[in-house]
Amino acid sequence: MTNIKGLLVMDVDSTLVQEEVIDLLGDEAGLGKQVAAITERAMRGELDFKQALEERVAGLKGLPESIFDKVYARLHFNKGAKKLVAELHARGYKVGLVSGGFHETVDRLGKEADIDYVKANHLEVADGLLTGNTYGDIVTKEVKLQKLKDWAAENQLELSQTIAMGDGANDLPMIQAAGIGIAFCAKPIVREQAPYQINQADLYQVIEIIDAIKEDDK
Repeated sequence: MTNIKGLLVMDVDSTLVQEEVIDLLGDEAGLGKQVAAITERAMRGELDFKQALEERVAGLKGLPESIFDKVYARLHFNKGAKKLVAELHARGYKVGLVSGGFHETVDRLGKEADIDYVKANHLEVADGLLTGNTYGDIVTKEVKLQKLKDWAAENQLELSQTIAMGDGANDLPMIQAAGIGIAFCAKPIVREQAPYQINQADLYQVIEIIDAIKEDDK
């Protein structure tokens, strides 16, 4: 086994990609504004994430399974996303995604960007239609933190050798636990509490933070 040097775990919606997938699904269901308003409040930490997710997913009932192809076509990686992953791999890092979004799109993003690990929610489908329910564990802030710990342990890494990055309140526990915690174009509550910030939508700036820290440690 190659000696792994580090691990980056990042959020997906509004971090890896520019969009919020749940909002796009809501848009397709004709509930765009209502769903986006709930998302915004949840990201600011004003609503319980699990409750907010269930409320939004319920509105998707009856959408065809083919909706995922339609939504995937509307997604855009943030600037520097694939370049960041390639550079981290070249430096001996693993990269993981943790998302309050859905495996139906996150798995495809992970494959396209050559990501090592993926954890997201599952939407239930029956007879080719969304049921308005999820199944399995909901990816809460606690689950995001746990995956950071699990993937670090799997690679014999200390948490001090990890990086965590996201934009919403449910990313804060992993951001605060990682060796390098980064708020990416984040909500005010996250910017206030994260050790590092990237305020331009350019993911490659993670490399600049890593290199600056290394320089300071010399």
